[in-house]
Order: sequence, then structure tokens, then C-alpha cells
Amino acid sequence: MTKVTGHISAEEFLAQLRRYQKGSISRRQFLGVTGLGLATAVLSSAVPGFRPRKAHAALSGTVNFTTWPSYFAQENLDNFTKETGVKINVAVFGSNEEMLAKLQAGSTGWDVFVPTNYAISTYKELGLIEELDLKRLPNYDASTQEQRFTAEGVIDGKTYAVPKDWGTTGFVYNNKNITQNPTSWKEFFDLTQGPWTGRVMVHDYQLTTIGNALKYHGFSFNSNDEKELAEAEKLLIACKPHLFGINSDYKPSLISGDAWASVCWTGDATQLQRDMPEMKYVLAKEGGEIWSDFYAIPKGGQNVDAAYALIDYLLTPEINAKEVQAHGYPSTDSRTNKLVPKEMLENPILYPAAELLSPLEFGAAATLTNPLRAEIMARFKAA
Repeated sequence: MTKVTGHISAEEFLAQLRRYQKGSISRRQFLGVTGLGLATAVLSSAVPGFRPRKAHAALSGTVNFTTWPSYFAQENLDNFTKETGVKINVAVFGSNEEMLAKLQAGSTGWDVFVPTNYAISTYKELGLIEELDLKRLPNYDASTQEQRFTAEGVIDGKTYAVPKDWGTTGFVYNNKNITQNPTSWKEFFDLTQGPWTGRVMVHDYQLTTIGNALKYHGFSFNSNDEKELAEAEKLLIACKPHLFGINSDYKPSLISGDAWASVCWTGDATQLQRDMPEMKYVLAKEGGEIWSDFYAIPKGGQNVDAAYALIDYLLTPEINAKEVQAHGYPSTDSRTNKLVPKEMLENPILYPAAELLSPLEFGAAATLTNPLRAEIMARFKAA
């Protein structure tokens, strides 16, 4: 970065300011190029998102953060605590159904949680989620977000959740142990009942587990048709005795070698392949799921000020880029993507080819609360 100690013209200042506002340069670069240094306070009231970090004297206590397995950079959480004095208590869940049940039961103690796109409308309808005050999230800029991954956070013109990242749901397998090169859900479930017996895991999450069984038969990932769901259940019951486990936190078993294959999310596949290049990620040719996750504040949060501060901190492009590098899920924010290493942007796990993305479906809200799907999942787990 080049520091300017002399005079900068008004035209050059405005050019650099526009670059900063568009996310082409970082805050630090803008300060260096323009020579503003300590003058950031002058701009803070005029340029949205340019405010220096608040003095966090008013923040205290603990913020309870509910998220998914292996889904954050611990370094970022530690630095937030150092900066604000607020401790972070992380709780991990394996499905949106589990999150919904906990919220409906009340008294969760959560301050921030991470719902998936298809669940947000249900949380809003049930009065379980707060409308967000975007003025308290200066690092969030809707114009820099990829819109297909963000729309479900806005309902009736009001924002209830802001995007965290996006991904896909496929399956991963260890090609040191597996000689086949599967490309479909049909092969995945058929091999589970044959050569892969005792070595396969599926999510403890009805959306993906039932959805992928539906894709085996050529049905929609989101089908709620009773006959189609019956076919999916039949397949799952047949596979049950051949499974190693049903668990949404499947990475430890794959790393230990106890499991050889699993239904898998984008970031977990990225993390696994970093240390185990033999792990191969597959987006099945029949299709499957594409999704986006969000940050949200539940009704009745105990530490709302700290909740907003944490979300805003994690949305800072420089911080968000560290998140992406840690968990391996692609960001929805173009500002963040400019700060992510090129090799990640070119990784086909994170950014699959268009022909692999086209058959994928976003989860539908009706699948979250369908009692028949819940019953099928319960029978499958109990079989």
C-alpha cells in the first residue's frame, strides 16, 4: 500500500472514495491512499459503512451464538471478544427442524442464530424472529450481495435476516477406500446397500436425507407428495442397516476412517479435502440442494446489543474473508470475494460449473413443517 503524505486533488479523492464505496479497495487502503489517517471520524457520519468500530464500552456479558458444525473462524470470535469484552458461547445444531423445535419451546437464551433460506418465512410467521434494524449493521450493504442468495431474508419489505454464505449439498467419498467413481444419488444409495455397507453416513436432517432419497427416484427434492415420500422412506429403511451412522456432524468419522462416504455440505468437503486430498465431492447428476444461510436475531434475545455487534463484525469484508477461508463456504458478498485467495475462487467445490448447479433446488418452506416428513424421519431413525 502506498501512503500519500502530500496534497491529494479533489478529483482523486472522489475517485478513491467511489472505489471504497464499491468495495474495490479496503478501508485501510482508502485511508492510506488519501492520507486521511485519523480523520475517519469526519467521514463516519457521511459515508455509510465507513464508521470506525464503535467504542464498545456499552457492551458486556455473553452473546449466545447458535450455528452449524465447523461453521466459523475461531480466530474471529476470539478477536471479537478481545475487542468488545463480550464472551461468545457457541451452540451447534444439525438441522433447521431442531432449531425450530427449540425456538418454539421457548427460553432458548439465544442471541444470534443461523437459519437456512427456506426456514426464515416460517420463523417470521410464528413470531420467532426479530425484524432487523439495518442502521445497526453498517457493514451490511445489500447492493454488494448476490441477490439469488439473499431474497428470502426480506419479507414484505422488512429485513429479518442478512446473508452469511451459500453452498450445495452433495456427497463425499474417500477414493482410497472406494474404487467406484459415483456420480448420482442412485449409485450412492445402491452402493450403500452393497460394497459400501457399514461405511456410509447421512444427515440427521430430514430436508437433505429425505430430499436426496426423493432424487434417487427422480422426484423433486422438495416433494410432499405422499406416494413419492413413501418411495423415499422405503429406500431409507432399506439402507438403514447398512449405514455407519445418521449424524450431521460427520467429519470426525470420515477423518478417522470409520466412515468412507457421507452426504456432505460444500464447506465440509472443502475442509476435508485440504487435509485429505483423497476426499472427492460429488454433486449428483439428478440434482439436489442449493442453499443460503443467514444471520438472525430470535425474539427474546437477552443481549441484543452484542448480537448486532457480532453480526456486524462478521459481515466486515476483511473478517468475512477470514470466515470463508476457515469454513470453506462461498460468500454472497462481492466485497468479500475480492479478498478471498484466487485458488478458493477457482475451487470447483465452492463454485461448481453451471451445468452442475442448474438441476439443484432451493429448499421450500413447506418441507420444514410437514408432519409426514417428520414422521418418516423418525421412523427411519428408529428402524
